Amino acid sequence: MNATATTPFVLPARSIEGVGTRPFGIYVHVPFCATRCGYCDFNTYTAGELGTSASPQSWLEGLKRELDLAAQMTGAPVAETVFVGGGTPSLLGGDGLSEVLGAVRSSFGLAPGAEVTTESNPESTSPEFFDALRSAGFTRISLGMQSAAQHVLKILDRTHTPGRAVAAAKEARAAGFAHVNLDLIYGTPGERDEDLDASLDAVLSADVDHVSAYALIVEDGTAMARKVRRGELPAPDDDVLASRYERIDARLSAAGLNWYEVSNWAKAETVESGDTRCRHNLGYWDGGDWWGAGPGAHSHVGGVRWWNVKHPARYAEQLAQGELPVGGSEELSADDIHMERVMLTARLRTGLPLSELTASEHDSADQVVADGLAIVDDGHLILTDRGRLLADAVIRTVLT
Repeated sequence: MNATATTPFVLPARSIEGVGTRPFGIYVHVPFCATRCGYCDFNTYTAGELGTSASPQSWLEGLKRELDLAAQMTGAPVAETVFVGGGTPSLLGGDGLSEVLGAVRSSFGLAPGAEVTTESNPESTSPEFFDALRSAGFTRISLGMQSAAQHVLKILDRTHTPGRAVAAAKEARAAGFAHVNLDLIYGTPGERDEDLDASLDAVLSADVDHVSAYALIVEDGTAMARKVRRGELPAPDDDVLASRYERIDARLSAAGLNWYEVSNWAKAETVESGDTRCRHNLGYWDGGDWWGAGPGAHSHVGGVRWWNVKHPARYAEQLAQGELPVGGSEELSADDIHMERVMLTARLRTGLPLSELTASEHDSADQVVADGLAIVDDGHLILTDRGRLLADAVIRTVLT
């Protein structure tokens, strides 16, 4: 099944039948950035790149139309999670993000206790910003820190000052947010062990309940890739990346932040805090349904995956004509679903259910255990510390 510009996108009845019985979330993509980071290949645009072809207001009008059409198509299941990402959602300000959440609430509604997250650039936040989000119903803040070292931020083309992310996290906590995440990137050319240690010191001083840490990937087509190709920057070193990951895991674990997905750590759940893991991302990893709204956003419902047109002007134009702005789609086969299930659940601390593996995959899993890359616990294949460093290889082995 494929949607084209002349064929309106329609979900098959079999995909819609189970909506509401599986976890359901809404992802909202905000495509605007003040500047473009050299490592980023996300679907984002600066004001200079857009000119007069699109604006936050035309995007918001389109978003409201898309959410209304999405609710009509799916039967408007109540959203258990909402995640506003980008781009730089905080450029919309507290009022703009409040309007975004209001649109989700109007079209789908929010389940009691829904998790509602927005990403934010530390430099475009303030105590007033966090107060506005708290009043609007947001429950979780994710801040792009990346590093506490100025020269590392410069290589990444990040515009915030080193101390601002920690200050913003503390402001969010003061505004009443129990759930605050800080993002780190490790392995940037020029980063030293002491730079990473300083970043971890800063993260822990912020007393957040969640940390995401990602190895730098030099994506084709980015400014950083061009610098690496010209020899201006060295490519990330795999051995250094492994060492940095171990360093991160040791520090976070000692501070009570435990891994629950290969690149994510969270404090232990308590009666007061509830689940400190990112429930929206768990919906992705556990095979749930989500509607991705906004330019370039991806969605999945009942084994059908689709993605929106990328440019904000085209996005708004199609919605103004009453059409969903779908750029393409695919219906996943049983083999596709199985492969993705293995790829995603193997990265979780809860592990890959052995009951879902074929006979040959069971044999491969036994070899992974024999190699010390995983253990079997309560019928699940769970990565060891060494296995996490080789997670992609483990997954390839199981699927062979």
